[in-house]
Amino acid sequence: MKTLLKYAAILSIAGFTQLVAAQEPKQLGFELPGQSGKVSLREHAGKVVYVDFWASWCGPCKQSFPFMNDLQKKYGSAGLRIIAINVDKSNEDAQKFLSKNPTQFTLAFDAEGSVPTQYEVKGMPSSYLIGRDGKLIYVHKGFKAQDQAEIEAKIRLALGLKD
Repeated sequence: MKTLLKYAAILSIAGFTQLVAAQEPKQLGFELPGQSGKVSLREHAGKVVYVDFWASWCGPCKQSFPFMNDLQKKYGSAGLRIIAINVDKSNEDAQKFLSKNPTQFTLAFDAEGSVPTQYEVKGMPSSYLIGRDGKLIYVHKGFKAQDQAEIEAKIRLALGLKD
């Protein structure tokens, strides 16, 4: 602990306080209704988890779903779990979206918006990569085709996979 405090003091003096005080959600855990029962972050302890917040009205979300399906298929056996949390007020809107955009990953529903508030989500989609140790590794806002390589590289690194 002394070493950590000394290191933090050195970084602070050098102007690197943002490295020490990285922004993280106050609490990463959640338990929400899913398509086949409760979905909780805790049930995926020891896995790399990619938590994605989406809504039926979100254009980029439509583009991200095939990518997340591919990621789950490609890296699921290495320990990746994708949890996509829908924030629509109406479950009917979410189901209509899902009928056109099938998933091969875990879905959860948060119509009240408590988990996006906890994660400080500002826009759709927003994704959070959580390491095997339960700590936040990476945050990505929005989605464009050119984002895929960076996101996949972060996931591979978190899984401990070599290029």
